[in-house]
Amino acid sequence: MSENSILTRLDGLKLKYEEIGQKMTDPEVIMDIKRFISLNKEYKELQPIIETSDQFRTAMANLKEAKDIFSTEKDDEMKEMARDEISMLEPLVIKLEEHIKVLLIPKDPQDDKNAILEIRGGTGGDEAAIFAGDLYRMYIKYIENRGWKYEINNISEGTSGGFKEVVVKVIGHGVYGVLKYESGVHRVQRVPQTETQGRVHTSAASVAVLPEAEEFDVDVNMGDIRKDTYCSSGPGGQSVNTTYSAVRLTHIPTGIVVQCQDQKSQLKNFDKAFEELRTRIFNLEYQKYIDEIAGKRKTMVSTGDRSAKIRTYNYPQGRITDHRINYTIYNLSAFMDGNIQDCIDHLVVAENSERLKESEL
Repeated sequence: MSENSILTRLDGLKLKYEEIGQKMTDPEVIMDIKRFISLNKEYKELQPIIETSDQFRTAMANLKEAKDIFSTEKDDEMKEMARDEISMLEPLVIKLEEHIKVLLIPKDPQDDKNAILEIRGGTGGDEAAIFAGDLYRMYIKYIENRGWKYEINNISEGTSGGFKEVVVKVIGHGVYGVLKYESGVHRVQRVPQTETQGRVHTSAASVAVLPEAEEFDVDVNMGDIRKDTYCSSGPGGQSVNTTYSAVRLTHIPTGIVVQCQDQKSQLKNFDKAFEELRTRIFNLEYQKYIDEIAGKRKTMVSTGDRSAKIRTYNYPQGRITDHRINYTIYNLSAFMDGNIQDCIDHLVVAENSERLKESEL
């Protein structure tokens, strides 16, 4: 895309940014909470583009001025200063232009949201549940390192350790836009704790990451929900295990079932379960958006196809391989200790590269 074409698009976005800012001061818009929230979200999304655009224009103007001085100035000292300015500004203009191209790529509208992280033991019996537990600990350490918060919605423990299933709500800005890269089947190759002859087994666990639905994203009719209560299981003290505090919600039209037993209060468990139910209903529609673009990119790390094998954890070799981008490192212990950012960064770069090709920027 030519420099003039980029500037034309930036001019249009700046005009839109200013118009949204004006609308947000309109008393009628302020009274319409749903519309105000939507405009405020759009305004914040445009802000980094506008700020980078201003830096880009300033750098280009300074570069033009420095080139003019260099071509017309007769004083050697002034020419040398202009040359230094040019050598500094030319790479900056290129860097800012590339950054703007990435910012101009249409974003997934859900990227800024909280996420529901679901880990399930797959093929491999007890070993799969143990591996699901290892993945859970890996993600919790990563979440803590990022300064995010999390709440456990539901846990079903494995018979020999780990989890058959664990559902966690992750809270923070842009959580879904980062964790969505983890959706898919994670395969482990190692000698299980239950193996007596030292043979390497292959097991798997599935990870699903869903953008949390906000109150205005979907309307849920309470008349369509069946509520069941039961005694919680697992740790938590006597009151957790002997009172009907656990909640199971069934959305009759879709058949979606969620449950929460993390809190001692039935009311708190209901609120958390309802949030998750709303998210799962919302994701039925969101899945259609994902399916539309899933075939366009080979990496498609945000694909909704959670049956796709995305990563292998090979313990004998200490190796991690992400099959979407042929990313391999031999630092498994650190990876399992929550140091997964480098892999995610590579996935972001790969996806942005393909999205740039699609948008012809």
